[in-house]
Amino acid sequence: MELYQDIPRVCTAIAEWGACVAYLYLIKKERMKSVSFWIASILVLILQTMFLVFTWDLPIAFWIPCMALAAVIMFFYLLLGGGLSLYGAWYCCARAFLLAEFTASLDWQIFTFFQALGYGCAWLQILMFVIIYLGCFLMIIRLEQPFLTQEYINQLTTKEVIAVAGIVISIFAFSNLSFVYSNLPFTTTLRSDIFAIRTLIDFGGMMVLHVYQSRICEYMAEHELSVMNALLKSQYDQYRNYQDSLDLIHMKYHDLKHQITALRAETDEERRKKWLDAMDEEVSAFGNMNKTGNSVLDTILAAKIFHCRKHHIQITCVADGQILDFMHVTDICSMFGNALDNAIEHVITIPEEEKRLIHMSVSAKKDFVFIRVENYCEEEIVKNDNQLISTTKADKKNHGFGLRSIYAAAEKYGGSADFEQKNNWFELTILMPRG
Repeated sequence: MELYQDIPRVCTAIAEWGACVAYLYLIKKERMKSVSFWIASILVLILQTMFLVFTWDLPIAFWIPCMALAAVIMFFYLLLGGGLSLYGAWYCCARAFLLAEFTASLDWQIFTFFQALGYGCAWLQILMFVIIYLGCFLMIIRLEQPFLTQEYINQLTTKEVIAVAGIVISIFAFSNLSFVYSNLPFTTTLRSDIFAIRTLIDFGGMMVLHVYQSRICEYMAEHELSVMNALLKSQYDQYRNYQDSLDLIHMKYHDLKHQITALRAETDEERRKKWLDAMDEEVSAFGNMNKTGNSVLDTILAAKIFHCRKHHIQITCVADGQILDFMHVTDICSMFGNALDNAIEHVITIPEEEKRLIHMSVSAKKDFVFIRVENYCEEEIVKNDNQLISTTKADKKNHGFGLRSIYAAAEKYGGSADFEQKNNWFELTILMPRG
């Protein structure tokens, strides 16, 4: 009997299923808490096992199509059972397929080695199976945990998914080339060498993918830092422009009040009176709306209120700006500028003007500064890892950086930020210790 037999298809099926579960644990850990998930997972395991076992004795020409169909089952398990996006399912399917190939090959190679030494009993096979499979899956979880997150999956592009799929297909082809052609320069006829080549190439492929993923993460981090710095500079530049404009408005404010008083003394038509009443209301509102006690916050609020009135957005603010004096001007610009911009950006799309509502409050609670920015929101908001929200924006790659900039500003002062949706209101809350 030949010692180096083909890997049992049951082992291959379990390896493919277990690899998918390992990647889902990294990205969709909360989904794995439900009973329905595990029922569906067990059904997928049974399907995968039956498919591979029943295609065991097909001619070699059908081997690659059968492996491709096994990968398709993995893909739909990740897509539907795991709730991943299309790109996320393709990416994780490719990574999981290579992990399964390596795990099954390593286990069977080690077992056949001990079998050749006369230690091929069933209990040893089961023990090695458990240790190696769990070891490989736990190793990949430990290795990928800092990099493979929901945020990373959300930022994947077509180019990156195709690159990973191409690498996996190439590794699979080279690692199994000896099973198809045995007379090529890089192939062999010895079964022991075939197993060694396959295991080593699969391991090398996993390392290549890990390095590739690490580089993508570095690029994403650099891009995120660049965008957040640009946002910070943009908010500060806006503040300076607003401040210059408001200085000119303040110079004309008292003159305008005197002009209105003079015009009221005239005996004019009712239409002019209504116009003057509206002007008086606007000027009076401006005179009272930006008195929070913090000049930076006053400037930002004044600019945002003007913008809201132009678009028929009702904005109210109750703020004690003096408690923000410990914050740097750029952090105030970033935090409140981004928070109000996000709120305005959403409510401005609401057709009914009476629903375009924003409220902001800044208050002291014991030794903490409590900030709340609320806006009316009928859309369902999806929270991902307490950081991202789903969006219908075309520019999804750059979406969410404003929120992260707010988080960074809060964390800089030892605070935290969070958001939630309840009763058709989107609520952003920030809590920081008073400096």
